[in-house]
Amino acid sequence: MLEHNHSVKKMKTSSSTTKKINGIVVLMKKNALDFNDIKAGFLDRVHESLGFRVSLQPVSSVNTNPADEYRGKLGEPSYLEEWLTEYTGLVAGESAFKVTLDWDEDIGVPGAVIIRNEHHSEFYLRTITLHDVPGHGKVFFVCNSWVYPAKCYKKNRVFFSNKAYLPHETPAPLIKHREEELEVLQGTGEGKLEEWDRVYDYAYYHDLGEPDKGQKYVRPVLGGSSNHPYPRRGRTGRPPTKTDPNSESRVPLVKSLDIYVPRDERFGHLKMNDFLAYSLKALSQDILPELESFSDNTLNEFESLQEILKLYEGGIKFPENNLLSKITENIPLEMVKQLLHEDNKPLLKFQMPQVIKEDKSAWMTDEEFAREMLAGLNPVIIRRLEEFPPQSKLDQTVYGNQNSSITKEQVEDKLNGLTVYEAIKQKRLFILDHHDSLMPYLRRINTTSTKTYASRTLLFLNENGTLKPLAIELSVPHPKGDQFGPISKVYTPAEKGVKGSIWKLAKAYVAVNDSGSHQLISHWLNTHAVMEPFVIATNRQLSVLHPIYKLLHPHFIDTMNINAFARQILINAGGIFERTVFPGKYALEMSSSLYKNWVFREQALPRDLINRGMAVKDSSYPHGYRLLIEDYPFAVDGLEIWSAIETWVKEYCSFYYKTDKMIAEDIELQSWWKDNREKGHGDKKDESGWPEMKTLDELTETCTIIIWVASALHAAINFGQYPYAGYLPNRPTISRRFMPEPGSPEFEELESKPETVFLKTITSKFQTLLGISLIEILSTHSSDEVYLGQRDTREWTLDAAPLQSFENFGKRLQEIEKSITDRNTSGTWRNRVGPVKVPYTLLYPSSESGLTGKGIPNSISI
Repeated sequence: MLEHNHSVKKMKTSSSTTKKINGIVVLMKKNALDFNDIKAGFLDRVHESLGFRVSLQPVSSVNTNPADEYRGKLGEPSYLEEWLTEYTGLVAGESAFKVTLDWDEDIGVPGAVIIRNEHHSEFYLRTITLHDVPGHGKVFFVCNSWVYPAKCYKKNRVFFSNKAYLPHETPAPLIKHREEELEVLQGTGEGKLEEWDRVYDYAYYHDLGEPDKGQKYVRPVLGGSSNHPYPRRGRTGRPPTKTDPNSESRVPLVKSLDIYVPRDERFGHLKMNDFLAYSLKALSQDILPELESFSDNTLNEFESLQEILKLYEGGIKFPENNLLSKITENIPLEMVKQLLHEDNKPLLKFQMPQVIKEDKSAWMTDEEFAREMLAGLNPVIIRRLEEFPPQSKLDQTVYGNQNSSITKEQVEDKLNGLTVYEAIKQKRLFILDHHDSLMPYLRRINTTSTKTYASRTLLFLNENGTLKPLAIELSVPHPKGDQFGPISKVYTPAEKGVKGSIWKLAKAYVAVNDSGSHQLISHWLNTHAVMEPFVIATNRQLSVLHPIYKLLHPHFIDTMNINAFARQILINAGGIFERTVFPGKYALEMSSSLYKNWVFREQALPRDLINRGMAVKDSSYPHGYRLLIEDYPFAVDGLEIWSAIETWVKEYCSFYYKTDKMIAEDIELQSWWKDNREKGHGDKKDESGWPEMKTLDELTETCTIIIWVASALHAAINFGQYPYAGYLPNRPTISRRFMPEPGSPEFEELESKPETVFLKTITSKFQTLLGISLIEILSTHSSDEVYLGQRDTREWTLDAAPLQSFENFGKRLQEIEKSITDRNTSGTWRNRVGPVKVPYTLLYPSSESGLTGKGIPNSISI
């Protein structure tokens, strides 16, 4: 299958001096990782005994072979030898093998190696180390790639040493190899892709629905149209569905682990992420039906808040059914050990969420309700109110007058003596506004089992730095038509009696809005979905030799894979998101509508804070910005992390690019940026907000944004899910009843049984159990997580100055950790701990494994 066999022969010269070079190859065999492939190891031993082996062939970085299109001259193939059982530095599953190379002067310093696998099965090649290369010393190769049997490839597998080169600096013998590698990774754009293919290409989101199963499972194609723009995802090449040629057929649920992503992007080389994959599959395929059956066979309601607490304190006993066996058979114990009782009785039990760990009722307070807008799991929505009443940006010719109905008389008695306009002038009024984003979809959403509102929440900044809710406006579309505007009602704070119960319900509807916005927009769209095109473009257009590839690659690990799993079981038609988040079947379509507002440059934290009116430029303040809410934990910690990333990126990029001209003339870099804009985010290619990529400042800005979104922003949005939303009454994801109206039976029930009405309104028992099970998995750090400021190998580049800058970056992050701890324990900043006594640690860079509520992984890997 190989097109040319320049890997097996070399030009002989009689005058060259030969010498033996010792090397170490570190790899993982497939059967060390795959629980199901028992035969792989046996077959590989048979192949080895028959002479089918693994060879390594050095490629010169000094001398070319004119007879081989001026590729580097090749050394003789060498074969993996004995297994080095005492080799240090290995992790579980890795093996080290000795290799001896015949070196001669024609080779000089090897700049690459060709690996040929004649075994039956693939292996994961981690590193290659060549010792005592004459005139150079050690040559190190960071490989981190699956190598399939040679018959699977049309081109040889080439791995480059850890020296970074801009395209014009590439040694001549390596140029052809560099170009060919990118051609392989770009693919042809045709055909179904197989697991050994290494192709990175783009596709629309046209695999979310299953039209062959009926109208219920039809979903619009996202991407490629002005109505439904969307970032691109990785192409699989699966055939179209039978009933809709524009929709791509789906992998059956039982084969969810087999959905195509390039093999090096798949879980598997990280053992705990393999467990994650099995856990998500089992949750969707096996446990979800059992939970639904259990809920259907009992009253699908929690009778009281105390019953919900039993999920964490003692567990809920299940009738004798298959749930326990499904859990133990399909989900590894380390991932969901909280689900099992010590005596293995059929008991569903979860770890106590932090939000109710110290105080079981503090989540109900107005202060905590408001504080979580600054320090909870969705602290990126709140903005300063600059006009009163709040104005809508929806088209009045379509939606009528959607401006707020809140009046100054409803709020001025809570402004500590100020008028509304004085409070606006003093920059002390803020708003959590979900009105415009939801209203265009609300009529359709409310035809389903969901019954909810579009909300606006007004808040006032107290002297002590906390926020005080002033009013909540809940709106629904006018029954006569959108053009008549909304029907809105305004609710104000109350603590006791039926008014207190109504206020508690109003806050619950806001939490439902915010939960949906968090999961679909802040989390899925603005981190997972928008990052995948950058992963694809980087692998298509930047060689592994390129310094920007080396900078960004750690921040892309596992992102394509977790996104593929999301398409398969989370965001698909009938998937877990549609079952647990209020927009239901309209969820992804709604996220497409909000992608219209996405602008790359505005993803920078400082720009985001300024755009939301939460900060102003001020050179006298740390990092050059003054926060208008000084005690805004996400922003305070975030600006420190942002500044550290920006400093590291600027030092790194300036080492390789001495002039702006070098950036403008870097053909790979320009192709990369063109790919990102015109293909990966092709629906926005003609919009403003894209750096031109002509200067060092623009490159620094771009890479800082990418790293920020992939690491810190995602961590702040993701790992607070279980600490805050693991207790669903605090963050309900669905509302099933409208607000009770005076004179109705529901209102009478609210007067006599307020807790019952609250629980009947928010997420049901089944949805709660499913939601908690999911976010427990998604909030858990694996034991082999690599965090911001860390790399999986110290020798990721040969260049000393970038290595020193990276070390300084790591030290700066350690200083930030100390600052975060000091702020959390000082007692000065009330929003950092709040009534629930949960310290803000979501931007604390490092973490242990498990459910910790802290830690910034390098990438969107969960």
